[in-house]
Amino acid sequence: MTQVFDKNGLALPVTVIRVGSCVITQLKTEEINGYNAVQIGYSKGQKLNLKKAELGHLKKNGLPPLSHLCEYRVTEQEDYSLGQVLNVDHFQIGQFVNITGKSIGKGFSGNHKRHKFKRGPMTHGSKNHKAPGSIGPGTTPGRVFPGKLMAGQLGAKTITVSKLKILGIDLKNNLLILKGSVPGKPGNLIKIIPSN
Repeated sequence: MTQVFDKNGLALPVTVIRVGSCVITQLKTEEINGYNAVQIGYSKGQKLNLKKAELGHLKKNGLPPLSHLCEYRVTEQEDYSLGQVLNVDHFQIGQFVNITGKSIGKGFSGNHKRHKFKRGPMTHGSKNHKAPGSIGPGTTPGRVFPGKLMAGQLGAKTITVSKLKILGIDLKNNLLILKGSVPGKPGNLIKIIPSN
């Protein structure tokens, strides 16, 4: 994240995203698959660990090995062709997009950090500073209801941030400048979908 200044001198928090060269690997149609979609492949250049079925799927279409395959629903397929490379030139400044990614994992966390519970009294011999307290009724029903807020895994979930505005596009370096923050840490793989 960084900041840019608009024409009025306001500092706007922005996130700079590198949009990799994504290749269209498959076109799904209403007649064959029951819906219209475009499958896109992306590779960061790391060592690929693909199954033979995935390699055969890409080889059949004359495409190089790609590590990440993702599908996007489309209304019209006339704009797309097999092997077409998608870059930032498909976006416009001022357009709104939805960003989906995996949030930062914070491990096993207690109630205070995970659910913003208040602490207990710190003085007069109190011993429940960060204790969770009672977790359920007594004999009836004699169990803890599902969904009780307790300690556990925090983060590492798929999060979608809606309606982020595109403030800038760098065609040379394939960069998008979005107003606001996106889920995940630097180097995280995210999905960019135009907002309705």
